Amino acid sequence: MVLVEIFGTGCARCKRMNRNVEIAVGDLEIDAEIRKIESLDAMIERGVMLTPALYVDGEAKVVGHVPCVEDIKQILLGEK
Repeated sequence: MVLVEIFGTGCARCKRMNRNVEIAVGDLEIDAEIRKIESLDAMIERGVMLTPALYVDGEAKVVGHVPCVEDIKQILLGEK
């Protein structure tokens, strides 16, 4: 199972990131747990300074912008 974490405060970009991740996971039909993390304390603890941020299996993959669905697919497949 892949752990996908989306860090963000609930702004429009964070919601778009969440939607794009859900679409990518669904399209790839992979076993993934998607966690939305909105706690500022959790973000600080993990060193997230810009949102939205996308972590896959504990590793930062995207910080400060929203990737398109195709880019997220490549990240989940380990191609980026």
